[in-house]
Amino acid sequence: MEEEKTLYPLKFMPLFKDKIWGGNKVRDLIGIDYSPLERLGELWVLSAVEGQETVVENGFLAECTLKEVLEMYADELVGEDNFDKFGEDFPLLIKIIDAADNLSVQVHPDDEYAWANDMQNGKTEMWYVLQADEGAKIYCGFNQKETKADIINRTRNNTIESVLHVDEAKQGDLYYIPAGTVHAIGKGVLLAEIQQSSDATFRIYDWNRKNEKGEARELHLEQGLKVMDLSAQEGTAKCHYHYHLNETTNMVESPYFVTNLIPLTNGLRKNLENSDTFYLYFCVAGGGFINCMKERIPLKAGEIIMIPAIAKDVLIEPTPMMEILEITTL
Repeated sequence: MEEEKTLYPLKFMPLFKDKIWGGNKVRDLIGIDYSPLERLGELWVLSAVEGQETVVENGFLAECTLKEVLEMYADELVGEDNFDKFGEDFPLLIKIIDAADNLSVQVHPDDEYAWANDMQNGKTEMWYVLQADEGAKIYCGFNQKETKADIINRTRNNTIESVLHVDEAKQGDLYYIPAGTVHAIGKGVLLAEIQQSSDATFRIYDWNRKNEKGEARELHLEQGLKVMDLSAQEGTAKCHYHYHLNETTNMVESPYFVTNLIPLTNGLRKNLENSDTFYLYFCVAGGGFINCMKERIPLKAGEIIMIPAIAKDVLIEPTPMMEILEITTL
């Protein structure tokens, strides 16, 4: 009888998504080759979305999807509470987004609406700005109370931008965007996105953009109006945090995910003895090694490693510096 092989830290291969608004910063600033694509809008770092699943790169589980590993190892991978709650559906989707042009003004449904309409999940998300061109914008929430009739008229007469709260994007900015919040990433922003595992997006305005064939992209205004928060949300999405080098700083703690920032020039050991959940170590700058469960795995910007719930500790080793988003669930 073959001995069962022990789970280990998993490194994943990314998925590359061409988008009409995509650019080349993932190649030029992060150093990831996505040829033969000429541009990249989204780098899916970790995904269990059906039909769009990332696969393991290292070890004997190489070429298995995240879902397949979860089916095999269950709570050993994600922890008892997560497995009881989510079963074999991994709860998170991790991306890098490069907006060489404005993304559409859009809104995502919550779980209740999504489940009632045959969607996997709702979509609450957070953004961490990795780089922004001078004058680049983040649009998030309304700057005044609106009505459904207002929104219909504003999308028709191209004035919806005037009622969106706008920030000038800066490196290090942090946004938490609950389902129902109308938002858009502006031209010139490169960011990391942590979200629920969902591809449910209702596009309500697309800046009168046409694709290469001269066609406008489909809008979903009717669905969007059913889920959007029409109240004034002046600046409520932007979060403030203070970090210290070589320490772990909490950025977002929500019902869907917990995200911490770990900027390192020295090694850092994390004791996971009393933890029963997975950890994702998502490198967004620099590089180094993750030492865990007798494995020493290289990690550089744009890559992610999943630490199984059965791991007892992790040593993060920068060479010479690295910035990590540490992601898990409550």
